[in-house]
Amino acid sequence: MESVLKGYMDSLKGKRVAVIGLGISNMPLVERLLDAGVTVLACDKRRREDFNGLIESLERRGLETALGPDYLERLQGADVIFRTPGLRPDLPQLVKAVEGGARLTSEMEVFLTLCPCRIIAVTGSDGKTTTTTIIAGMLKAAGYRTFVGGNIGNPLLCMVDEIRPDDIVVLELSSFQLLTMKQSPSIAVITNLAPNHLDVHKDLDEYVAAKRNIFAYQDACDKLVLNADNDITAGFAQEARGQVTLFSRKKTLDHGVYLKDGMVLYCGRPILHVEDVLIPGLHNLENYMAAIAVVEDLVPDEVIREFARTFGGVAHRIELVRELNGVRWYNDSIASSPSRTIAGLRSFTQQVILIAGGYDKHIPYDVLGPEITAHVKTLLLTGDTAEKIKTAVLEAPDYCPGAPEIIDCDDLKGAVERACGLAQPGDVVIMSPASASFDRFKNFEERGNVFKNLVNALK
Repeated sequence: MESVLKGYMDSLKGKRVAVIGLGISNMPLVERLLDAGVTVLACDKRRREDFNGLIESLERRGLETALGPDYLERLQGADVIFRTPGLRPDLPQLVKAVEGGARLTSEMEVFLTLCPCRIIAVTGSDGKTTTTTIIAGMLKAAGYRTFVGGNIGNPLLCMVDEIRPDDIVVLELSSFQLLTMKQSPSIAVITNLAPNHLDVHKDLDEYVAAKRNIFAYQDACDKLVLNADNDITAGFAQEARGQVTLFSRKKTLDHGVYLKDGMVLYCGRPILHVEDVLIPGLHNLENYMAAIAVVEDLVPDEVIREFARTFGGVAHRIELVRELNGVRWYNDSIASSPSRTIAGLRSFTQQVILIAGGYDKHIPYDVLGPEITAHVKTLLLTGDTAEKIKTAVLEAPDYCPGAPEIIDCDDLKGAVERACGLAQPGDVVIMSPASASFDRFKNFEERGNVFKNLVNALK
């Protein structure tokens, strides 16, 4: 079979290709372009010494580089520019390059064009990774050859020749990846939408518009799965060109997936008992309902049930780290927004000790205050958003002095040590920051791993 990727690489020969951001998804792309004899300019804001000799080895293969603070200043003359997802496409340097004739794209956008099989893609403010993982896990359990990528898994563009027409690709897509998309998957899922990433997006309207691209280019043969309990996503049903399947935790649906009397049903057919779901939290029931809406005609019901009984969740998402002296410690580092932390707090039937705070994405925290007063007995705050979260709690209608007790901590280590001193047998301690990690950590995974190391070091 002729190589689809080779054909694409051959189309770039004789052109100048700029790749912005030498991260997980773009590094394999750079190497494949060099292998194909394409002229490549790699642009990254990091310094040469940050790459531990990797840049020099690539330069010996012909790579040109633009590194450091001025990494976007050499884009003029590029024919194709691969944008890293977190980089806004309207930066002056990119706009000027496009006006000069460059075509702006990304690794994921090219993959969507070249992929030979059915694509399922998931986006939303919360639950993307867990829903994507559940969908892929169910499909694999049912015998499908499945590839997982996008925000999780492997970079898929350089693997496109391994994918057969009867395989299934499951993607997690962020608003940054969707911002410039001009193609939609055959099955699209939007778990929910709430204000998020407003440190990068101009406003909520732009954020929602980016998410809309996951279904904007679908046709009548495609499928869109939406959360009927979320005002924004429910409104998308009127815009859809393809078949719409709704899911709801709060109401019965004539056509869709819903929760009733402890059972998840699809169009009235019982699929999954709530007690079969191993991972805790109502938000995870919503993730399962979204997944069932996707796979209901692909995966047998018993396979769905067996998967739910054994799937223990994804790291950094209400992950049980350990139980020490009768105290359970949970890592919920993925919670980079108030809505994620709210879902985490609602997963427990008791009041918890909460460690929160982090990088400020310029999103409102007022909705978090009442939830903390209802579900938290001790609040340990650290990071840039500590004061915002404290203010939200103090201004909550039901707040009473000392309920919860609010303690400021210098850093995560101090918060863990203080929580250890306060916790009694039977307590739950959860780190659910309601904030991004970038004030002190590279990403939420690093933050979660640091937390786990601190907890596991406790005596």
